[in-house]
This record gives sequence, C-alpha cells and structure tokens, in this order.
Amino acid sequence: MKKIEAIIKPFKMDDVREALAEVGVSGMTVTEVKGFGRQKGHTELYRGAEYNVDFLPKMKLEVVIPDGQVELAIEAIMKTAQTGKIGDGKIFVYEVERVIRIRTGEENEDAV
Repeated sequence: MKKIEAIIKPFKMDDVREALAEVGVSGMTVTEVKGFGRQKGHTELYRGAEYNVDFLPKMKLEVVIPDGQVELAIEAIMKTAQTGKIGDGKIFVYEVERVIRIRTGEENEDAV
C-alpha cells in the first residue's frame, strides 16, 4: 500500500476529489495548510501599506491506497490540479507498512 500526499491550490480541490472518486479512491483526508515553495509568497497592499505574504493557502490531500491504484491516482491528481502556473503543488508517495481500522480491527487493504 502507498500513501499519496498532494499539496494543491484550494480552488482545485473539488475537481481533484471528483477525479479520484472516478478512479476508485473511496476515502481521503483534506487539510487546509499554508506554505511556500519557489513562489516565496507575494506582496499585497492593505490600507496603503505594502506587506509580504510569505505563506500561501494550499490544500493537503492524503489518501492510502493499494499499490495497483497508485499510478491512476497520481495521473488523476496531476491532470486536474495542473494549471501550468507556478504554485500548482507537489505529490509525495510513501510506502505504508500497516493500516488498522480501529472499529473492527481489520488490517491493511481491508482497513482502507
């Protein structure tokens, strides 16, 4: 099993969720986060004063899926989250050693 963690632009979240559902991903965790990469934030004007916004709003999406679904999920995320502009985000893929469903005690793919 693998854990896919994707950092994407907030307005792309619904499209990505729908695309993942279409390829069979049934559950996910979504968190509102702030951060920056190469963008390094931006400058804004507020009441005549200029200030730097170092951390930009993003969404962090986490899914744990069987190995056979990984490439489909990555393609779905890339296809729907990509705008072609700086700040589109990143996808991280991790190995998952074990998963346990607390309610039933089911493990691994049965627990996902």
